[in-house]
Amino acid sequence: MAESAAAGPQDIGDVIVTDDSTMKRAVAAAAIGNVTEWYDFGVYSYLVESSVKDVFFSGAGSNASLLALGTFAVSFLVRPLGGLFFGPLGDKIGRTRVLSITVILMAAGTFLLGLVPSYAAIGIASPLLVLVIRLIQGFSTGGEYGGAMTFIAEYSADKKRGFFGSWLEFGTLTGYALGASISTILVVVLPREDLLSWGFRIPFLLALPLGLVGLYLRNKLEETPAFQQLLDQSESDEGRPALEALKLIFTKHWRAMLVAGGLIVAWNVTNYVLTAYVPTYTTGTLADAGLESVSSTTSNLLQIGVLLILMVVITFIGRISDRVGRKPILIVGSIMLVVLGLPSVLLLQSGLFGQMGGLLIMGFTLVMFSSICPSTLPSLFPTEIRYGGLSVTFNLFVSAFAGTAATVIAALVTLTGDLNWPGYYLIAAGVVGLVSCYFLVESAGKPLEGSKPAVATEEEARELIAAGRT
Repeated sequence: MAESAAAGPQDIGDVIVTDDSTMKRAVAAAAIGNVTEWYDFGVYSYLVESSVKDVFFSGAGSNASLLALGTFAVSFLVRPLGGLFFGPLGDKIGRTRVLSITVILMAAGTFLLGLVPSYAAIGIASPLLVLVIRLIQGFSTGGEYGGAMTFIAEYSADKKRGFFGSWLEFGTLTGYALGASISTILVVVLPREDLLSWGFRIPFLLALPLGLVGLYLRNKLEETPAFQQLLDQSESDEGRPALEALKLIFTKHWRAMLVAGGLIVAWNVTNYVLTAYVPTYTTGTLADAGLESVSSTTSNLLQIGVLLILMVVITFIGRISDRVGRKPILIVGSIMLVVLGLPSVLLLQSGLFGQMGGLLIMGFTLVMFSSICPSTLPSLFPTEIRYGGLSVTFNLFVSAFAGTAATVIAALVTLTGDLNWPGYYLIAAGVVGLVSCYFLVESAGKPLEGSKPAVATEEEARELIAAGRT
């Protein structure tokens, strides 16, 4: 932590003041990238069964669904490369510049997916093009989320970081719900022939305007106060070389990486089981096993309903964490995974009302992490390598353990015939989360490491200065 922050601020120059209006613009600029990313995720996930597998992967026959999900999972393999590239770059040239690049790359990738010809038209080139586009998206996404967390955390007042950080995941839920809603409407309204020929392309094409809005908002904001402070300390410093920054992350901050990585695993395994695997599980896997399944439309509507409920509560939990701390809420979420992971999956196997209950349990477990982690993870790294540390850590652990969850679980269910593998996955994620919480240092209400204390008003700044002089 900065020396001035440790000793207490002595004058106004030792405190960062960010008013709420600027903070709201910063949140909007950061969250719009999450809306764009998860809009694509929602569209792709919900159209896999109804159209994507039949248009791009029809040559795979009965394995079309597995290959469509596999193409989604493969994009996670390049996310660490994106984190390795964009993360140190964000610590070198600034948060806003890199985030402007990533948001337009993601939006352009989703737009291009809507233009890829079908397998019937160009054969094997069709799924290969989808694969290439998703790899490009994965690369750009590797620099997006760590940067967005950094951006909001560095703009936030110390006592409001949990609340404002939770809005980043509000953007996630918004994008996912938007993508799912548009996809569902098209599936319901359009005849199947029209859906497969042109209708399914509409949601992908709509991503470009979203990206342009995100680019505009991000370009309107100045650099974060914490990063500007770092620049002001040495005006001639052009930033640490990328290789040196990466070496520093892996050698000096490996403990922070492991703690953050455990929370990322618990959070994102829950996320991808709920959003990527459950739609296929409730519509196809259960039917193949002779159990009661639901239509794609019903599955979509159930998920949209859960997402809307989570959107209502997520910022309230973020605000509560500013009062009671991050650790208690993360511990509750981890315990919920261990205790309720398997029961939630068993409920999915017991008909429509059971599926509603299972989805709600998973959803409320997820929100315990998604509301808190955006404000918790940035506190584990100092300003000079925060973007790089977060991007590298986030993408390594998501790619290795979470983004592949849907594909791995689908393969395990197919190989073993055991429908409870999603529950086993959730339990394991909860255990990892509990271990990480044990080593986590509480950060609520404290300045970020390497940064001055941050407040929302000049009155709060004067109070801090008065307290620091006594």
